[in-house]
Amino acid sequence: MASTKKYPNIVIEPPGPKALEWIKREEKIISPYNRPYYYPLVVESAKDCIIRDVDGNEYIDFNSGLVVMNVGHCHPKVIEAVEKQIRKLMHYSYTDFRYPYVVQLAEKFLEIVPGETPKKIFFSNSGAESVEAAIKMARWHTRRPYIIAYTGSFHGRTYIAMSLTASSPKYRARFGPLVPGVEHVPYPYCYRCPWKQEYPDCDLWCVDFIDEYYFKKYVPPEETAAIVFEPIQGEGGYVPAPDGYFKKLKKLADQYGILLVDDDVQAGMGRTGKWFGIEHYGIEPDILCTSKGTASGLSLGVTAAKADVMDWGVGVHCTTFGGNPVACAAAMAVIDIIKEERLLENAARQGEYIMKRFKEAQESLELIGDVRGKGLMIGVELVKDRKTKEPAVEERDEVMRRSWKKGVAIIGCGTSTLRIAPPLTITRELVDTALDIIIESIKEVETSKV
Repeated sequence: MASTKKYPNIVIEPPGPKALEWIKREEKIISPYNRPYYYPLVVESAKDCIIRDVDGNEYIDFNSGLVVMNVGHCHPKVIEAVEKQIRKLMHYSYTDFRYPYVVQLAEKFLEIVPGETPKKIFFSNSGAESVEAAIKMARWHTRRPYIIAYTGSFHGRTYIAMSLTASSPKYRARFGPLVPGVEHVPYPYCYRCPWKQEYPDCDLWCVDFIDEYYFKKYVPPEETAAIVFEPIQGEGGYVPAPDGYFKKLKKLADQYGILLVDDDVQAGMGRTGKWFGIEHYGIEPDILCTSKGTASGLSLGVTAAKADVMDWGVGVHCTTFGGNPVACAAAMAVIDIIKEERLLENAARQGEYIMKRFKEAQESLELIGDVRGKGLMIGVELVKDRKTKEPAVEERDEVMRRSWKKGVAIIGCGTSTLRIAPPLTITRELVDTALDIIIESIKEVETSKV
């Protein structure tokens, strides 16, 4: 930001009186979206990497509005594109008619989707919807019923997406029966390997396990449509798969004619220092799903599939608002901004520095059990004991609260992991300030024995 003002700027201890009043009004009439919230932050406005609450406190945003504001809040080029589009056309349902904006965005999007195979695009409204489309497409194309997903995964809260999700029982409790035909296998979470093996000596046994204990015992591979995965698990704890995993998985999938569905909703749009998280692993998925950072806060889901896979018939899957002209304009601006401002490079550079800072802190702070990630998608897992790896749940939550009160908006994922995901526009100055606050908070919590 072109300003000499220093951030964060806490003018009244949060939560302030205005925030508390808004929360009181909300609790009477609004569905409990995600309670308990991490802390009582009530946002009024935001610009680039700084968010301002209703009491005038200004915070460094280290979660990007849940990994949505990748190009920063209210980027002027996004605003310009949206304002221009609003004055021309806001909606006319691409389900029944056509307009050029969907085609323009699809052409631009296909330039950044990994792989050389010809592809087609389906636009929806969210990450969950992009996954729903992918699973329906996979079953339609293959005429097969079974889907393999992963423990620790999060794919959304609509019914197919919820049936794939396995990061917390709360997402599934009292909603059964769920969509049938979904089986879950362990994700390659090397820090907490279910088989107590060590990478790379394990030779990626977790892939062999799918073949030997699922396909050869009770899930018929010839009836399996797809394997759905996150290249870096999001809600599961910001867990990147180890090198080589997806190449070995692809070899197994190709053996049985199974599609690979990449959920790049969180890891996509430059978050990891590449356009999509799967690019770190050198494979081309059959179907790629993304959303969150695609349209800078406007609702847009994208399902990109190999052209021969997207062979469903006319009207088989549609959505009234998918490919909304205003969201398309925002998304095209986002792609241009990431290219012009070299935000992929900045994400890689700042992410490498953040990992280094946390690993240095790990040398003296026993609470820090693991530091992992790619680009600006970094997980710092806190543990009570490094040998037992007992999750430090209360400690993690207290670190988040203390960081917030000092001016850094940070949230968690997994059982006891801090989620480090600032906008891709973050500067080194803001990074250092935020890290000083977070690391100081970890020291305080470790000392206080929360």
